[in-house]
Amino acid sequence: MHQSPLAFIFDLDGVLVDTAEFHFRAWKRLADEEGLPFTREDNEALRGVSRRESLNRLLKGRPIDEATAELWMARKNDYYRSYLPGITPHDLLPGVASFLRTAHDRGIRLGVGSASRNAGVVIESLGVGSLLDALGDGHAVHNTKPAPDLFVWVAGRLDVPVSRCVVFEDAEAGIDAARAAGMHSVGIGPAPRVGHADLRCDGLHAITVDDVLVLFDVV
Repeated sequence: MHQSPLAFIFDLDGVLVDTAEFHFRAWKRLADEEGLPFTREDNEALRGVSRRESLNRLLKGRPIDEATAELWMARKNDYYRSYLPGITPHDLLPGVASFLRTAHDRGIRLGVGSASRNAGVVIESLGVGSLLDALGDGHAVHNTKPAPDLFVWVAGRLDVPVSRCVVFEDAEAGIDAARAAGMHSVGIGPAPRVGHADLRCDGLHAITVDDVLVLFDVV
């Protein structure tokens, strides 16, 4: 019996490329300038959430007006973007290029669902845009992860039902979003963070496309 197409939807930071260090350096620079305590441990809580929510967590209850918040977020983004020109295809995480090519060659539709508003710039620098059929970024939807909206938006662009989508995420909020969307999920990272995914691994180098297809019985 003919089945509808299958889609793999990838988060960007921490799944395809590790720009987490750039985000940390940008938030840390802002925090230091404004006298806010911010550690690498604090940065872990920012994985997978929007820039606005990241700022909220950075502030830890310190009140600022909205105009100031917008200025601070713009400054952080400027700092982050200043690091991006150095990204090349060599910055793809281990196993990513071959995993994407294999999935693409198998006819699986591929998309990215990232809270980052800079996702398009990063994808272009990584040289994998030709393998992707849809890109959802921080401009695509209003409600960001852990809301399911972004992944549902990407599934719509891919024209694949949510039940036939597999999300690859390294953040707790991302796995929550995938589950809320009714999608399968592969968690990349430690169990305390992504152990509630359907499958957990240390990276795309540690699994094959067939591992995913067999696990989710979607062939």
